[in-house]
Amino acid sequence: MSPRRVPVSRRDRPAKPPLSRDGVMSVALRVMREEGLERVTMRRLAAELDTGPASLYVYVDNLAEMHAALLDALIADLPLPSGDDAGCWREDVIGLLDAYTRILMGHPGLARSALVLRPSGPHYLRLVDAVLGLLHAGGIPVRQAAWGVDLLLQHATATAAEQGTRDGSADADGEVRQQVSAVRDADPGDHPHLHRARDELFSGTGEQRARWAFSTLLDGLAAGRGGD
Repeated sequence: MSPRRVPVSRRDRPAKPPLSRDGVMSVALRVMREEGLERVTMRRLAAELDTGPASLYVYVDNLAEMHAALLDALIADLPLPSGDDAGCWREDVIGLLDAYTRILMGHPGLARSALVLRPSGPHYLRLVDAVLGLLHAGGIPVRQAAWGVDLLLQHATATAAEQGTRDGSADADGEVRQQVSAVRDADPGDHPHLHRARDELFSGTGEQRARWAFSTLLDGLAAGRGGD
């Protein structure tokens, strides 16, 4: 009697893990961190997950939703001030916004996308709530705070998009030198105001300018009338 044949599986790899939104976002976050936002496409994620692009739309509607979810994941560990000391509310707002800006500066593509997104993830809502709480601690009326938090976060996002993109330029230093030279060589007769301010246009560090900008916006919120 011939020995019974042992069946051999035709699979040459283990079974694929089931798809999930968390799994899709985990891969998207890894690809963005390693290769940049531009490489986060449905086709690329599908290849990473060994599936078809169409199957991913069960978990995310489009790239805009994907970008909003990536933003939320990035700020998950953003340290939020307690807001217990009302006397420190300005410094707490500036510190929080500075930390948010620095996170986005590491991902300028996402910062550019975030300028037109309407994020609503849990971590983003915590950030908004924290800023609103600090503005309330500073005595800023509800409407001014509600409008102001949008302005503050928009400025932080735009700063990250601009600075992060510039820093990633192949000849960032050369571009700065060219701009400085153009301003300094401008004819005082044609550009009298530019000539007068030319030394201050490029003064201060990036951190000094960022803190000044947030402080100026907070001054305006404290003095404003809430959009009457």
